[in-house]
Amino acid sequence: MGLIRDQDIRALAVAVINTEMQAVAQLADRIDDQFVMACHLLLDCKGRVVVIGMGKSGHIAGKIAATLASTGTPAFFVHPAEASHGDLGMITRQDVVLALSNSGNTEEILTILPIIKRLGVPLIAMTGNSKSTLAKLSTAHIDVKVEQEACPLGLAPTSSTTAALVMGDALAISLLQKRGFTRDDFALSHPGGSLGRRLLLQVSDIMHQGAEVPRVFDSVPVSEALLEMTEKKLGMTAVVDHNGYVIGVFTDGDLRRMLEKSLDVHLTPVADVMTRPCTVIQADILAAEAMQIMETKKINALLVVDENKNLQGALNMHDLLRAGIV
Repeated sequence: MGLIRDQDIRALAVAVINTEMQAVAQLADRIDDQFVMACHLLLDCKGRVVVIGMGKSGHIAGKIAATLASTGTPAFFVHPAEASHGDLGMITRQDVVLALSNSGNTEEILTILPIIKRLGVPLIAMTGNSKSTLAKLSTAHIDVKVEQEACPLGLAPTSSTTAALVMGDALAISLLQKRGFTRDDFALSHPGGSLGRRLLLQVSDIMHQGAEVPRVFDSVPVSEALLEMTEKKLGMTAVVDHNGYVIGVFTDGDLRRMLEKSLDVHLTPVADVMTRPCTVIQADILAAEAMQIMETKKINALLVVDENKNLQGALNMHDLLRAGIV
């Protein structure tokens, strides 16, 4: 074998990506009545979606099953070879079978087809061969044919598995939308790790409350606001009236701008140099939304108010970091 140059490696990699991009782009024309029928079969399923596939298609089938399950469509993967040795008992008459096979003639899948048909279970086939046995015997057939594999030998499943994976995502997200599956529903199935924290945590769970919230009246001098900021350590203080209504906020940035004007911190009322109106949020929004607001507004802290704009709490970027939102 001759010496492979770095530019050859890059060229090969780009060729693979371009080939698979073309395969994926062609899938848009396959979203037809058969795809819609498959969606209806899955939506009407009273049991679970049983996803099967051999070899590389089996790996893709497992991922599709996981995506369906996490987006509101109960699903699990069954290995077709194991199915013929007892695992067929996992399939009930209430289920729907989604079978993946690029050739549409995978022996292990065809072996169990008579049992699936005997149960009267709807069969959705996802193949690259619309004339195959699996396609012909299916209730709905989704065509994922590709012009060529990205493998230069034309042997390793590459473009074909990518196409099947993308079509599986198209199914899952179509079902998610049709079911009205919400962000809260998604959170309930992903309670662990940073994803769960981002989806489940509300501002009320992490905000400072009560005596921890920095606040001063609008009539006090800046020096008093500075003492409050120093004690509460949030880099700002709320400025409120005597009923707790938020008038504005005094921040480190306001202090810097004030000092540039050579104003006296002991004589200048905080109301003269505070930021007003200020950005506020309510306690029942997601902490992840608070993070987005901070990033958009380029600020490091937020005041939390009720529906009447009375002060309820406060949080800053460090609180979000500690909660694992960032």
